[in-house]
Amino acid sequence: MHTNGKPDHPRQALDVVVIGEALTDVVTTPEGTTEHPGGSPANVAYGLARLGVSTGLLTSIGADRRGEVLEEHLAGAGVTLLPGSRSPGSTSTATATIARDGSASYAFDITWDVEPPDLGPTPPKVLHTGSIASFLSPGAGKVKAMLQELRSECIITCDPNIRPALLGTQAEARHTFEDLVRLSTVVKLSDEDAEWLYPERALEETAAHILDLGADLAVITKGSAGSLLATPSASLSIPAVKSTVVDTIGAGDSYMSALILGLLTRGTGGYAPSVLEQLGHTAATAAAITVSRAGARPPTGDELRSQFQR
Repeated sequence: MHTNGKPDHPRQALDVVVIGEALTDVVTTPEGTTEHPGGSPANVAYGLARLGVSTGLLTSIGADRRGEVLEEHLAGAGVTLLPGSRSPGSTSTATATIARDGSASYAFDITWDVEPPDLGPTPPKVLHTGSIASFLSPGAGKVKAMLQELRSECIITCDPNIRPALLGTQAEARHTFEDLVRLSTVVKLSDEDAEWLYPERALEETAAHILDLGADLAVITKGSAGSLLATPSASLSIPAVKSTVVDTIGAGDSYMSALILGLLTRGTGGYAPSVLEQLGHTAATAAAITVSRAGARPPTGDELRSQFQR
């Protein structure tokens, strides 16, 4: 689809490689239509780069104006677009149509396939994936193969970012998710994701189940109620950081970016309770900054440090 043969590996190692969709969010209201760069994995990569982390993104961007806008957006933060990320087709879209009564309908025009580069000679410190990219064939199978290949070489993080309209049955989605968990080191999901996947379980039970499947750390975000971070030996509830909410667009992806930053900078403490507290507070602070302004505008490293100082 993207190239003939397997693409070359990146010339230098990146701290983080993100695999997943970059798409255009189209919002139509009675007042008109607006478009914004989107896709949870692309948002995570963008957030990481703004935090000063050397980040590569393996995605599928079409040969059209929307693809050009996405590339400019990502490059503006410093994201490296990996070989195999450009395709001859159209850029994927997610369309939300908002009626005058406030009700919304959603439509997706998404094609997901990738040709993975050879990261073996230069593995990243963290490999992140999730969302549509880890569920939608044919690309999902290639994502899974990359995780299997690199699981002993780096930390693997996963955020399912559930989109029920694209996932088939709940049982199928849960099976795919659990296969991903078995390959992951850290799994983060929202309370809405957890309740959709496991409606019969309390959030603490879902976290315990994720750990039983093999993850080292399970994180469940709960919006204004904070977040839960759990390991086989500890469980902490981290409060949300107070903020004046303008909108919540991109908050979960911003949380994920800062969580990965924390994993990279935690030192030798492993997943001790003090480390979990630092991880949770760093991620909550990033999310609080994001919701305090319109759109998916995650903090820079300077903004995050400034917030901690205050």
